[in-house]
Amino acid sequence: MQRYFEFDRFKTNFRTEIMAGLTAFLAMSYILSVNPAILGNTGMDKGAVFTATALSAAFASLVMGIFAKYPIVLAPAMGMNALFTYGTVIALDIPWETALAGIFVSGVIFFLLSVTGVREKVIKSVPADMKYAVTAALGFFICFIGLRNAGIIAANPATLVQLGDVRSPSVLLALFGLALTIFLIAKGVKLAVFFGVMATTLVGVAVGLNPVPDAIVSAPPSLAPTFGMAIANLPNILTLEMVVVVITFLFIDFFDAVGTIIAVCNGIGVTDKEGNIPNVKPALFADAAGTIVGSVLGTSSVTCYSESAVAVGTGGRTGFTSVTTAACMLMALFFFPLIAMFTTVSTSPALIAVGVFMASSLHHIDWSKMEIKIPAFFTIIMTILSYSLVDGIAFGFTLYPVSMLAQGRGREVTPTMYVLSAIFVTYYFFL
Repeated sequence: MQRYFEFDRFKTNFRTEIMAGLTAFLAMSYILSVNPAILGNTGMDKGAVFTATALSAAFASLVMGIFAKYPIVLAPAMGMNALFTYGTVIALDIPWETALAGIFVSGVIFFLLSVTGVREKVIKSVPADMKYAVTAALGFFICFIGLRNAGIIAANPATLVQLGDVRSPSVLLALFGLALTIFLIAKGVKLAVFFGVMATTLVGVAVGLNPVPDAIVSAPPSLAPTFGMAIANLPNILTLEMVVVVITFLFIDFFDAVGTIIAVCNGIGVTDKEGNIPNVKPALFADAAGTIVGSVLGTSSVTCYSESAVAVGTGGRTGFTSVTTAACMLMALFFFPLIAMFTTVSTSPALIAVGVFMASSLHHIDWSKMEIKIPAFFTIIMTILSYSLVDGIAFGFTLYPVSMLAQGRGREVTPTMYVLSAIFVTYYFFL
């Protein structure tokens, strides 16, 4: 296994990879409770959605770890589950069974785009500077998510955001965890992020801010209410309305996954000087296969998680990290009461600290050239302000050819970047 995952090449070991996978799992474990809560609003059985969430995350992460060998973890996507529930089933009055069929079709198209090399070509066509901008954007984004989850940053109707109540017990707990994590990082402790999460959780339990589990083991709910509904309802998607829904699912999933893969691979240092990613095709298969399997089980689109950056920040460098996370997802089927101890507040210091690591890619961007500076900046700022990596990529990738043309460098832009720019404009303004 050490040879297969190339531990020597990445100077890692089983202990580090396991801790990285466990930390990533803890950072993303909220999806096990949040996804059933959101999809349950469509009338879907929450217990079945919980089981589908864990199984699809385990399957996709396992495919990523074994075949692509990257420390990228996958699960049903936040945002996509809200689009599925509120933007499709409720807003358009589409039965959830039909909406699941739409997810299945988008996953099949997604898979075909991966097999034919279209997605790989898209990644290769993105210039290195913009790839580093995507990495930095993801870093700032997950840091912002961590600050929001901790309550350090709060909503404000007048200014959109403001400093939260730093005297509240939950914020003080997050600040304690952040201070401890930063201290351990500065001391050079390799598993600083993991220890920070564990210490914050245990202190939270001790002071009554984190729940004390009333049980340790519980049987996983049945998949029967949702299993196979996507296949059974395929004939119902042959409407113009559902065609638009499928395109929307496909569009968001495509660029969300591409952005995360670029960012994580930059973070572990496997890209070449042009920013190309080796062995990228299996990585692209993983989320497409996860979406197909997830829809059959009974959940919305599966994608690469930004919390993969937490795994990298904890020292994860190989696919064994993803295999560990997959194993944790399977165990969570039986130990969910224990997982409930780890709240978004106690895992927020990990997101904030790792965001700092990823932002270091800023120094690779050529800020001396205006045609690079403008799209890179907008990729980062729009990711944060729109709360979406996809929207940030859309702004940056659209402005890149515009800026290059203004500087007389239009011929240096790849045809794919022009096509992507046109696709973004068409999608946002017409679809």
